[in-house]
Amino acid sequence: MEETISLQDLFKTLKKRLALILTCMILALTIAGVVSYLLMTPIYQSSTQILVNQTQQEQEQFTSQEIQTNLQLINTYNVIIKSPAILEKVIERLTLDMTPSQLTQKITVNSAENSQVLNVTVQDPEPHRAADIANTTAEVFEEEIPQLMNVDNVNILSPAVVGENPAPVKPDPMLNMAIGAVIGLMIGVGIAFLLEYLDTSIKNERDVEELLDMPILGLISPIPDSDVNLDNIVRNRRKRR
Repeated sequence: MEETISLQDLFKTLKKRLALILTCMILALTIAGVVSYLLMTPIYQSSTQILVNQTQQEQEQFTSQEIQTNLQLINTYNVIIKSPAILEKVIERLTLDMTPSQLTQKITVNSAENSQVLNVTVQDPEPHRAADIANTTAEVFEEEIPQLMNVDNVNILSPAVVGENPAPVKPDPMLNMAIGAVIGLMIGVGIAFLLEYLDTSIKNERDVEELLDMPILGLISPIPDSDVNLDNIVRNRRKRR
């Protein structure tokens, strides 16, 4: 016999297991909050901007071909900035206890489309160290690029600074708690339907009809407890007589 589940049955299951679903959601939300506020290390971010242009020439003398050449060089500069040739000197100047490969994971280099500005972004648990790494990386790159590529078209446009009350960029506790609540809700709903599926007990006449594949001919109404107690009293009095 093919078993079908109506939308009404689904809502009944959710209503029946509402306490379980809410418990799972609150538990997941609490775990996400504890992990975000107490266990995860706050990460701070600092950025510096590098301008790629022809410093020997005046701005008015720029041609479209020269600008296009600079834009093409930016892709090369993205690789050079994160290369050991640059990062080893950054580590040496700042006396960092890490390898170039470890430092590279903290640095992100990107540029806006058709822009001659490179953004060097550094993320680190210490806000001042993040700014120092960003500024030193830009300075070392500016010093080394004439020797590496025989060009002098790099200038630091905007150094990284640390505000009075720097805020971490991650983790985001509110976002993590929202995600945790959604995951907990999904887990709770899944457990609710699983328990309902595994529950094979007979609850009503419909279950009997589906189980035996036979129509229901009649029902026996339940006897209230008050009527049962009254019958017992009458019987006890008759016995005493």
